[in-house]
Amino acid sequence: MADRVLIYAIAHQPRRLRLPAQPIPDGASVEDIERCLFDEAMNQRYFEKVAKYCYYPAVEMFTQMVKEGVQVSLGFSVSLLEQAKRWDPQLLTKFRGLVRRKAVELIGVEPYHSFLMYVDIGRFVERLREMADYQQETLGQRPVVTDTTEMMMSNDIYYAVRQAGFQGVFMDGREWVLNWRQPSYLYHYEPDCKIFTRHTKLSDDVGYRFSNRGWESWPLQASQYCDWIAAAEGNLLTLAWDFETFGEHHSVDTGIFDFMRWLPKELSRRKVNTCTPSGAIEALGEESYHLPLPEFPCTWAGSGGMEFFLGNSAQMAVFQLMHHAYNKAKLTGNPRLIDLAEWLLQSDNLHLIQWYGRTGSEAEVSAYFTPDEWWDLGPNGIISEIQLVYRNFIRALDSHID
Repeated sequence: MADRVLIYAIAHQPRRLRLPAQPIPDGASVEDIERCLFDEAMNQRYFEKVAKYCYYPAVEMFTQMVKEGVQVSLGFSVSLLEQAKRWDPQLLTKFRGLVRRKAVELIGVEPYHSFLMYVDIGRFVERLREMADYQQETLGQRPVVTDTTEMMMSNDIYYAVRQAGFQGVFMDGREWVLNWRQPSYLYHYEPDCKIFTRHTKLSDDVGYRFSNRGWESWPLQASQYCDWIAAAEGNLLTLAWDFETFGEHHSVDTGIFDFMRWLPKELSRRKVNTCTPSGAIEALGEESYHLPLPEFPCTWAGSGGMEFFLGNSAQMAVFQLMHHAYNKAKLTGNPRLIDLAEWLLQSDNLHLIQWYGRTGSEAEVSAYFTPDEWWDLGPNGIISEIQLVYRNFIRALDSHID
């Protein structure tokens, strides 16, 4: 059986674009450009909805689990924390109180949930270091283990994480990366930076399949789930979910909170111990195994490759515009404009159009996250207006370049 179980949840809310795209006047100030790019009224509506149904009850759920002896790891994107600062300081206080509990480890998260590592990996290293400072200041704990956007991992990204000073990183335990290896072990590429491989199946049983009435294991009971955990081989089994799994992806009436409340008792009954990443490194540092890392990135989204984000023509067009927006903002030398370009690198802007020209479960997931208000534009209208946001930004930078 797996000696230890690591439970990790990541919370993130995107900064959604303003659609239809707003024209940006010549000579517009940075503040005016920013107002034209992002729909903050929409962002506030979605934030408040998720806070009500997910963040508040999930914080209570994790707090109770910790009181019952479960150790958990939590990550919060800067994108989410900035929204909490702006619209719900009380929730930020709740996050801070949970993170400060002894059994909770804070995990570093790519600040904006962006694909900055694909555009400027040197800047990505800087942002990870800045993120650690921000998390220390905001939540009172400095992360020593990090997560990248959508658990994106490759050979070069691993070295960037290591160069940023982190002792470990999360990645999804996909078969095409692990090959003959099991996901329920602690790994490394270089000995001083460990790799926590998410157990894809057991994580997705809760993250995606829990409320699916057509699933053969529905309704999933905590006792059955813990039997599966206890039966897994290895020295470390990593379960990782979106924080929004609890109350947002699966509503309270699915029984998701009751399921999680039973986990501590069922794990204890099977003598399965929980741990944090730092605890695992301390206990298993000499028992980690070498894992070759791919040159093509893996991710926990979709089928595990970058095709979830770059698999259709609309995504590729936006991805090109992301590059041009960032590069041109760099030419201005203005840190605030560069920061706006980094916001425009959010992976969500590619995630939300994965459905274009596609059908199937992955397209359904993507469509679910696409703001309801956008659908009035029609599918083609959504794509063209997203592209226009980037084009307008690129043109607006003309007056900011000497």
